[in-house]
Amino acid sequence: MYRNSVCALENNVVSPLLGALKKQKYHLIESHSAVKRCKWLYESIVNDRSCYKQKFYGIQSHRCIQMTPSLYSCTQQCLFCWRAQSGDLQVTWDEMKNPSKDTPEEIVEGCFRAQEKILTGYKGNEKADWRKLQEAQRPKQVAISLTGEPTLYQPLGELMRIFHQRGLTTFLVSNGTLPSKLSMLSQEPTQLYISVCAPNEQVYKQVCRPLFPSAWTKVNETLGLLQSFRCPTVIRMTLVKEHNMGLIDEYAKLVEKANPTYIEAKAYMHIGFSSLRLGFDRMPMHREVKDFAAQLAEKTGYKVINEAPESRVVLLSRLEKPLQVGLS
Repeated sequence: MYRNSVCALENNVVSPLLGALKKQKYHLIESHSAVKRCKWLYESIVNDRSCYKQKFYGIQSHRCIQMTPSLYSCTQQCLFCWRAQSGDLQVTWDEMKNPSKDTPEEIVEGCFRAQEKILTGYKGNEKADWRKLQEAQRPKQVAISLTGEPTLYQPLGELMRIFHQRGLTTFLVSNGTLPSKLSMLSQEPTQLYISVCAPNEQVYKQVCRPLFPSAWTKVNETLGLLQSFRCPTVIRMTLVKEHNMGLIDEYAKLVEKANPTYIEAKAYMHIGFSSLRLGFDRMPMHREVKDFAAQLAEKTGYKVINEAPESRVVLLSRLEKPLQVGLS
């Protein structure tokens, strides 16, 4: 798998980057995709603890694949992102390019193979729940959220269609900078997340660090599109202390424009390559996330309907209860 990934980058970039990704337990697929074991897969199988997506939406943590079709490609260099960005390892590449050379069929099959390999490591663990381990062999959910901007992969709609044909639900996470790609999806995800991690353009440029000048305008175009989607939509706010937790009124205006099904307010976590850009002290405590969510609820009319303190995330909605899409 790793050898094929040379096609996605210049040769002088490949060795240090792939070495770092391999060390961080990424399972590379073909040229530009990857699967990585989520912490909550382990927690569910070994410690009977589930992630907030199971608590909120009914997703089974042990049956979820975490993947990306755009491992090396993104339109932003967010301060809080855990992915390797151009320059992090003293090597550079054009992050705005995704060759889209691998077919959706190849990527889907690669995801299943990678997940099977990940699960093999649990068979000798005496603490593993055997029933869950057996169920995990038949994934039911794919989170297209691992790293990068998935809409840079051209046949993204077809990728989701094949996952759906295989009986999986899809959660798609996008930064919203390519509204034309989202509007032309041939298949909607089961649930669509748009990351909105700044209240205005000034903060956006400082925190999300877009790679092209009209990105903030494009994000706002995407927010205007959200109501045209049939699937549940989410505005996801990754909160970084002393960077983007103020200006609640301006956040509220963005929420009004998008009218999403949900808002997720979540703390930045000091993991991966984000530690090169932000200190540990930039992670908000859960009480700070709750305070932000309460203020946003007051301004928007949304209600706080759930929370997961272990993940420092709060769910807001106009619904009384979230839709259990993972149980459909």
